[in-house]
Amino acid sequence: MKDFDFYGWNALLEGERSKPYYGKLLASVEAAYASATVYPPREQLFTALRLTPPERTRCVILGQDPYHEPNQAMGLAFSVPDGTPLPPSLRNIYKELESDLGVVRTGGDLTDWAQQGVLLLNATLSVEQGRANSHASFGWQKLTDAVILAAASLPQKPVFVLWGGYAGKKAALLPPDTPVLLSAHPSPLSAYRGFFGSRPFSRVNALLSEPIRW
Repeated sequence: MKDFDFYGWNALLEGERSKPYYGKLLASVEAAYASATVYPPREQLFTALRLTPPERTRCVILGQDPYHEPNQAMGLAFSVPDGTPLPPSLRNIYKELESDLGVVRTGGDLTDWAQQGVLLLNATLSVEQGRANSHASFGWQKLTDAVILAAASLPQKPVFVLWGGYAGKKAALLPPDTPVLLSAHPSPLSAYRGFFGSRPFSRVNALLSEPIRW
């Protein structure tokens, strides 16, 4: 069974490999990829960790679950490959970005954010095609909670952006001195209940010594 590769985060997450949940998670993921169509592609499971190593992490944006339709999930929360129609939440993120900073984006690939130190982390890292949250019981959250704790302990103190009730619950994991921005989720169901007008992009940049080019 092929083990997970956490790239630059390996040292910070090494202790997870010996915990009881880890072997079960690994087996569940391997069985899922062997028996069904699963997103993102297996080699992209940890794209967020690969593109945003600990020493470069300046901001953490938490998502819940990968997109579950073809040609969408790419291992970065909220991101889709360029040329793919923008999912509703990402469209709303872009609307708020334009309102906040005047930045207009068209393509859905957020790799440039990740390369600047924005860790785009989903709580669950895999999903079966057409079945949202189908892998939520695998134990992914234990691993991604460990990533959250590791990120919060970094000396540069990344800013955590928590959109919606699910992500907001993760604030309880964070040390009291962690910079946290909370708001409603950008989904169409909740964007008008506190996401629009929350100005997360300018607020993140105000907390950083070097701004992110959103």
